[in-house]
Amino acid sequence: MPLTSGPAPAPQDRRPARLVSRTRSSAPAGRTGADIARIVSDPSTPVFVTVHADGRRRYSYWRPYDPATGQGSCYVALPTDECDRLHAAGRITLGEPVVDATRTTYRVRLARTPAKPWRAVTRRTLAA
Repeated sequence: MPLTSGPAPAPQDRRPARLVSRTRSSAPAGRTGADIARIVSDPSTPVFVTVHADGRRRYSYWRPYDPATGQGSCYVALPTDECDRLHAAGRITLGEPVVDATRTTYRVRLARTPAKPWRAVTRRTLAA
């Protein structure tokens, strides 16, 4: 059988590839600290921060595939500046480091807050 030359025919059911932006943060605009805290608090979406050898940090999580929307099955980056602010404020903590030759990865979790009292203590209660 002779070999055919030329390009192979494209499959008819193939969807066009989506372009991926290589911007500083691929998270949707408008992510606030509350949105990030909600993502970090969800046990089904583990969030990690990767610190590269040059000091660059990237907060990200894995978004599973959603057949209803046809989106997902990719890593999603969170805004580094906002995550750093949450870390500096003590709202998120970093777990044990996993050290590689070129980077160190930490699990990101919400910081535990002390339990609130069952009833609010007022001045009048303290004065009695």
